[in-house]
Amino acid sequence: MWIGVAMVVGLFLGRVVEGLDDALAAVEVGSVSLPIAVGLLIMMYPVLAKVRYDELGHVTRDTRMLVTSIVLNWVLGPALMFALAWLLLPDLPEYRTGLIIVGLARCIAMVLIWNDLACGDREAAAILVAINAVFQILAFAFLGYFYLQVLPGWLGLEQSALDVSVWGIAKSVLVFLGIPLLAGFLTRTLGERAKGREWYESSFLPRIGPAALYGLLFTIVLLFALQGDTITSQPLDVARIAVPLLAYFVLMWGGSMLLTKVLGFDYQRATAVSFTAAGNNFELAIAVAIGVFGVTSGQALAGVVGPLIEVPALVGLVYVSLWARRFFRDGTSEPSSTHSSGAHR
Repeated sequence: MWIGVAMVVGLFLGRVVEGLDDALAAVEVGSVSLPIAVGLLIMMYPVLAKVRYDELGHVTRDTRMLVTSIVLNWVLGPALMFALAWLLLPDLPEYRTGLIIVGLARCIAMVLIWNDLACGDREAAAILVAINAVFQILAFAFLGYFYLQVLPGWLGLEQSALDVSVWGIAKSVLVFLGIPLLAGFLTRTLGERAKGREWYESSFLPRIGPAALYGLLFTIVLLFALQGDTITSQPLDVARIAVPLLAYFVLMWGGSMLLTKVLGFDYQRATAVSFTAAGNNFELAIAVAIGVFGVTSGQALAGVVGPLIEVPALVGLVYVSLWARRFFRDGTSEPSSTHSSGAHR
């Protein structure tokens, strides 16, 4: 309910407050509005402070989960978005290119919230997000060249150019993942050292936990406000962009849950893998689209519509995930998974 209210409030503010979008974009961090960057950092910090970093070894030894996540995120995800963009937007090249860029930017932020709400494995999500961050730095520019120039050329389709710097991507990753990750690690390490794990998890974490959802709601309000006027004045364009996005989120999440079920994953890790595969790094996609094509471009609009569709879609999938829990075995009772989120909620 609160997320829905935040979306409506953002659209209303963006529509009625003159110059709000310019004010929000006046100060930027890595081509992302500073207020939005602050909201993202507030949103991610409490979740990363909950991670038991001394137990990450249990996750890194699960090579089957790691390989599954890498294949879903860096092979199937971009390919699926490419196919949907061309199938559903063949006559809108700017929006199509923007969606392909969204598909290349794998999630390193909001997935932690969706995973937490769905009772997924926090430690697994943290590791998968870190892997996405590394691959993002190394592979984003190459995949952009492949999906916008090489593959369309092979298929006889229209080609686009994408000129992005590795340092620009690395800067985005360092800001939006590095800062809250370091803060979360230091908070847990120093907190447990000072007063012990029992105090840290039973007294301290409940105090800072609500900040994650406050940060999420704040970020959603700003995101919708930033493009509120554009969205409400171009509803048909937004609807065209929304269709392949909705198909993408449902297919990626549903396919990932089915695959992890077949592979015998427990619910906590299946959830972490599935939400990591379905989510996208919208702050990077928006920054790249604006930096390469301009703030008023169709590519930038497609990037902005991405999180506007992703937020309600993945909130809905959180409820589907909790319903689907009955079909999975629960990993919280296993020695290798006692650190799962369900064990210390």
